[in-house]
Amino acid sequence: MSVNVLAQGYPAKPIRLVVPYPAGTGTDIVARAVSQTLSMRRGFSVVVDNRPGGGTIIGMDIVSKALPDGYTLLMATTSFAIAPGLNEHLPFDPIKDFAPIILMDSAPLLLVVAPGLNVNSLKELLARARSRPDELNYASSGNGGAIHLAMELLKSMADVKLTHIPYKGSPAALVDVLSGRVAVMFNIISSSTPYISSGKLRALAVSGATRSPALPNVPTVAEAGVPGYEAVSWHGLLAPAKTPASVILRLYEEVHRMLQEPGIKQTLESQGFDIRGESPAKFEAFAKSEVVKWTKVVKDSGARVD
Repeated sequence: MSVNVLAQGYPAKPIRLVVPYPAGTGTDIVARAVSQTLSMRRGFSVVVDNRPGGGTIIGMDIVSKALPDGYTLLMATTSFAIAPGLNEHLPFDPIKDFAPIILMDSAPLLLVVAPGLNVNSLKELLARARSRPDELNYASSGNGGAIHLAMELLKSMADVKLTHIPYKGSPAALVDVLSGRVAVMFNIISSSTPYISSGKLRALAVSGATRSPALPNVPTVAEAGVPGYEAVSWHGLLAPAKTPASVILRLYEEVHRMLQEPGIKQTLESQGFDIRGESPAKFEAFAKSEVVKWTKVVKDSGARVD
């Protein structure tokens, strides 16, 4: 079947959106919002297929080996860029085996401490870490995740030592930061703001290149003393490599329009994500830069998966 014929009749059947995370997770919630919104468009029917396991590798592998016809897509996250550094023998090439469709959104993480630590800024935290090496510890949602590696990047760029305490998920990690058992962590903005408002957490900095509209008075890490620092979480859609360019374009245009609709914007923004809607070419360049960055962080930190 020629590219033009395929594109003209596309989509002729339901599209499978593979989510490499369990049902009920943040990424799954975003994927289902995308599925429902796209399915309301004429000719589109999108079904979410949760395929967790292997540190998201199982789901990614399924899509990398699927027919390149536009009917199997991947909901990719920052883990897509982290996986190559953590796994020497991936069953796929993250760049060569996928076709970028759209970078949907991105969100900074928030560096938080409990008020009992008596630290009021990132500079004070770094000074404490330098004066008392290895005394301070930090929590993460698990080894090799974006929250873990965001702190490893900060440690490397600021040249400080902090001891890593991994947890099974962010909620458990946040509990111990709130109690003061652990000093500091990067966390999702949306789950941190209620505690900041009530005074149970103190926000030191956001990890993105610009300040968050949700917390405009909180500086970026770069502004607060570590120039050049940036680490974000993101969602993007990928197809198998060799998917026809005309099908990629159709998907890009539909999803780009979808991102402007109030319902999907509210879903993403409620989780702290900012709409991006970047083109296949821009997403490809971004994905490549993310793989390079996180592979280096993993290597420098010696991070390993559980």
